[in-house]
Amino acid sequence: MRKKTDSAKWTGSVSLDASLIKNKNSIFKIATKADVQYNNKKELWLFVNDLKFEKAAEKSFVNKGTQHLRYNHKVMETIKMEGFVQAQYDAISEIDFRGLIGAGPRFKLSSDEDYRFYLGTLIMYEYEQTSEIENNKINKDVRGSTYFSFSIYPTETIGIISTSYYQPRLDAFKDYRLSSTTSVLFKILENLAFKTTFTYNFDAYPVVTIPKAQYELTNGLLYTF
Repeated sequence: MRKKTDSAKWTGSVSLDASLIKNKNSIFKIATKADVQYNNKKELWLFVNDLKFEKAAEKSFVNKGTQHLRYNHKVMETIKMEGFVQAQYDAISEIDFRGLIGAGPRFKLSSDEDYRFYLGTLIMYEYEQTSEIENNKINKDVRGSTYFSFSIYPTETIGIISTSYYQPRLDAFKDYRLSSTTSVLFKILENLAFKTTFTYNFDAYPVVTIPKAQYELTNGLLYTF
């Protein structure tokens, strides 16, 4: 979600996808994502709010949200220290609340502004409260959070942005999560783009009855400011 900036300290974007379908059932879908970034070249603050809801025949099929705040401090040109806090819920995955706090270094692997690659190695504390379907409702774990991200801009109108995470429990490496999000942007106007995003999540030990792997493909519009 970090953005290239020359002199602007405040930047951001907002996207909204909504649909209403009527066939045998009434299906309502809405997804909204907004981020605000402050960057003064030495420090960066980033806040992301991501909400998704889908309902059909009076039953929710998707109901989840994430709020994420991240801070970067430049140590040298290729290394930054970063910390983050995150709160999320996912009713379909039986997660009533999951809170995260973590910190660690972030390494810049390339100097080309149109082909940027990064590696992060963080440690985080996780507090998770599952629904009543799980016997042990509260989990408190320490996990690693290693991620690889890249932003590629082969032309003025096309961008490919991706981040992949590997998050094992430090006291039980067989309990791990994988997460990957890749977006392809096609510029329509100066601040407006068409966006296709594929998200894949894998949890080796999810809440009972929940599949280990979940994925999602979405299309929508993205406005930046």
